[in-house]
Amino acid sequence: MYRKLTATRIFNGYQYLPEGSALLVDENGRIVDVLPETEAGNEVEFFEGTLSPGFINCHCHLELSHLKGKIEKNTGLIDFLGKIMVERNATDLEISTAIASAESEMLQNGILAVGDICNNVNTITQKTKQHLFYHNFIEVAGFPEEMANPRFEKILEVYHQFKTHFSKSSIVPHAPYSVSTALLQKIVDFEDNNLISIHNQETIEETILYQQKSGGFADFYSRFNISMDSFEPKGKSSLQDILPQFKINQPLILVHNVFTEEADVQYAKSFYGDLISNLYFCLCPNANLYISNRLPNVEMLFNNNCNFVIGTDSLASNDQLCIYNEINVLKKHFPFIPMENLLQWATINGARALQVDDIYGSFEKGKTPGVLLLGEGVMRIV
Repeated sequence: MYRKLTATRIFNGYQYLPEGSALLVDENGRIVDVLPETEAGNEVEFFEGTLSPGFINCHCHLELSHLKGKIEKNTGLIDFLGKIMVERNATDLEISTAIASAESEMLQNGILAVGDICNNVNTITQKTKQHLFYHNFIEVAGFPEEMANPRFEKILEVYHQFKTHFSKSSIVPHAPYSVSTALLQKIVDFEDNNLISIHNQETIEETILYQQKSGGFADFYSRFNISMDSFEPKGKSSLQDILPQFKINQPLILVHNVFTEEADVQYAKSFYGDLISNLYFCLCPNANLYISNRLPNVEMLFNNNCNFVIGTDSLASNDQLCIYNEINVLKKHFPFIPMENLLQWATINGARALQVDDIYGSFEKGKTPGVLLLGEGVMRIV
């Protein structure tokens, strides 16, 4: 049996369909057809609002879910990182319970696939239940050059535990300010890495570090007795310094981009050339407001035709894991962006970024993208 669905508007992942369109969906949620309502026959269900494919969350830290409400807002990234290091420990039961609850929240909020940052194996048990699709980004950090080999060998152990259960996993760098050149090279050259994610330009202190070898991160590393002897500033932004170390045929998700400037975008376009579609800019507005009360220059990025996706970040830096809420925050702060674009970033763009657009992201025959009903600030699963 099929369900026949129509609504005030239908967004198919790419654009709004002509008025009077309908979806045919089988009992497994598979799209059978997209056609005019006049050709759908009887018993067509009508919904007030917009029908959309399910959402793709391109950046999350599920393992940090037990930190919800424990870190003060608007302290800035460096203080936030310090609190993460101090507050991260909890009982196994607290961690696993919070992970299960956070995943349930994402399900209820219409999220179908997640790009999830993993520093440990705490999320494996929940993920094996297969409620959601996950691309596991196994994250490693190590700023001193001499730490590259031991850090990479250690994270390989975590990676192999994930690979036992999940085919979609990558080893990824944490951020330019926390990964040495030697460690980044090991990550980029790792043969199984067909998708990489990195936190990018989330704070001005990253720029100061790369241009002057001073500022908040220099003080941070000194406080924790982390050597900076092998780091030499080149007077460039962090993005312009590290981007040449990546491979242009290796898709890359840049996360946050709060202090990304137009010169960085132009440099990235020059570096990628015809393969610029392999570079994604992930926006996590609620996390940016939570941590530093500042948003990226989305207008500049939008005017430069950047390839956007959307993430929630973690419950350590967000009050909820809801892509529709992220969309509405972007709409509030950047009202010039058409809703059609915002929905595209949250659906087909995200599915392409996580390399699951053969299943999710759009209403196309054979896909199982989920069906959401979107209204004024509210959504529900159809």
